[in-house]
Amino acid sequence: MPTSGPDAMQPALRRRRRRQGFLLPFACLSAALIAAALLPGAAFADGVTPSEARRLRDEVKDMFYHAFDGYMQHAFPLDELRPLSCQGEDSLGGYALTLIDSLDTLALLGDKERFDAAVEWVGKNVRFDINKTVSVFETNIRILGGLLSAHLIASDYATGMRIQSYDDQLLHLAADLAQRLLPAFDTPTGIPFGSITSTAGGGTLTLEFGVLSRLTNDSVYERVTKNSVRGIWARRSKLDLVGAHINVFTGEWTQKDAGIGTSIDSFYEYLLKEAYKAAMHYLHHDPWYVEVNMNSGATVWPLFNSLQAFWPGLQVLAGDVDPAIRTHAAFFSVWKKYGFTPEGFNLATSTVQNGQRSYPLRPELIESTYWLFKATRDYRYLDVGRDILASLQYGAKCPCGYCHISDVETHQQDDHMESFFLAETVKYLWLLFDLAAGPDNIVENGPYKYIFSTEGHLLPATPQITLLDEHCLYAGAFCNGTAGHGYGTGDSSNKHQNANSVPFDDSRTPSDQSLSNILSTTRGYIKGVCPGLTHAQKLGISYSAEEDNSIQQNSGSSENLDESHVIKSSVQAQSSSVILISHPVASQTEGPTSGRSQYNANIVATAESVGTDTAGASSHPEDLVKETESVSEQKEINDKEIASQGSQPTEGRYLT
Repeated sequence: MPTSGPDAMQPALRRRRRRQGFLLPFACLSAALIAAALLPGAAFADGVTPSEARRLRDEVKDMFYHAFDGYMQHAFPLDELRPLSCQGEDSLGGYALTLIDSLDTLALLGDKERFDAAVEWVGKNVRFDINKTVSVFETNIRILGGLLSAHLIASDYATGMRIQSYDDQLLHLAADLAQRLLPAFDTPTGIPFGSITSTAGGGTLTLEFGVLSRLTNDSVYERVTKNSVRGIWARRSKLDLVGAHINVFTGEWTQKDAGIGTSIDSFYEYLLKEAYKAAMHYLHHDPWYVEVNMNSGATVWPLFNSLQAFWPGLQVLAGDVDPAIRTHAAFFSVWKKYGFTPEGFNLATSTVQNGQRSYPLRPELIESTYWLFKATRDYRYLDVGRDILASLQYGAKCPCGYCHISDVETHQQDDHMESFFLAETVKYLWLLFDLAAGPDNIVENGPYKYIFSTEGHLLPATPQITLLDEHCLYAGAFCNGTAGHGYGTGDSSNKHQNANSVPFDDSRTPSDQSLSNILSTTRGYIKGVCPGLTHAQKLGISYSAEEDNSIQQNSGSSENLDESHVIKSSVQAQSSSVILISHPVASQTEGPTSGRSQYNANIVATAESVGTDTAGASSHPEDLVKETESVSEQKEINDKEIASQGSQPTEGRYLT
């Protein structure tokens, strides 16, 4: 990824421009850009009808197979396809990167035959005992995330893609890979080593490593990635801003420009509640975003870069839709001007930034378009999708796949197709039109809510992943039990309904039966109603035992963070969302506990669950433990382990 920032500019030039005022040129943007940014509907073509949405969805599917088949025929098992020359190249590690990155897209498209064959091949042939220098960040989001997503889909009957012969081969590969990456975290700061460690690279690991910890019952993966996030967030400025690059040995920032794009982008997906308020205050110049000095807040780089385009989608998940609409319109106006978004667009001159003229098939603008349509059902976003699809078809399609665009003004093609084109770009575009046509996929119709990783991998919010000890997910989901334990059961062979549409059977959920007793006597997942939940808990889609529990460790002083923490749980209601709370059972008794402590639960964000607290975080490092809880909730550690290890419990929930 190209590095954005003022490093290439002379200091005197930076000072002169700062004195003149960087924000004034924003007013000089062309009339076309202003119209598109402030009047989003003005620049769009005739509306997309539902029948056309079905045709466009099928066209996107054909796009996927043109690229996927090109890779399989001309590049497999190398990492990536060179679509102009119809050859392959090893770009990441030499382990069939594009195939692994594409597995859950095959499942999403309902292609069971190819999904089965791909999973079987990967399980038998991919090995990581090789001597390669790899990027921890890219290997995590593309390979580890791809393996985990495919494992969760292939091992669950509820997805409709269960492979009968599958025996956790991908999970074993994922654990082996993560184990080999662990030495990278052995640094003084806990931030993983890299030739140049970016904030995104050190702060976008928790989801995949955390899911792996849940699936393997080995907390080390989740623990090291959370230490990395803490290591970055503890070094934020007094403005609650983080820079772009950091020295993992000294903890000093080596690139102090704060922004929402290059080198920082996905960090916000994992720590949004802490960082959002400062980002909106210092980086937002409606509808654009700039880069500022993390310590002073002074604008240093008035640049739109293509990686910023994920931001409106993230704002939708956070519930801040109005600014998302305006910013998306502004970003799309750049696409309309050139047919693609360049890596860098200078807001001061309204021109493509020198050295950042390419479009490497990035998905971020399409991703935000999907989330905005899902939230608003405004058909203008289908028009956006149609325009993007047309640009890709007429400008990027090449003999064996889809090519990078080396210059958005000349549309010259480059002989590269990164794996994320199939993992994200095509996926979000297909989901957009499928949603308009009447969704027919596991994301919209399946039994689970899905978390999208930063690479677009589908991670189902199954009980095994999302809950520590409560194994009831939500209305009509799968419960950890058997038919003999009072569950509202159904034939597992029946087609699964959307979870939120399955009614509860109050007669089958006795309120006097403790959840811990149920969990200790039940086995296996059954479609139906989970017992042991109150009426409010069921309707609120939230989880707790009948009595909230709190465990408090004595805190010596604010200087010793590892000796103090409070594990708390509460019941909160959120419309059409999954509320996940900490529920420690290690020291739990069967009777009610004294005291009732409130704990702010986190949300696994979906398009329907957009109520995220953006009140901002404290600027004090001593609040680090409390603040990083919004990355994920408190993970269970029993009293004996806490006493023997002398450390705080680790957390285990995610916000994407």
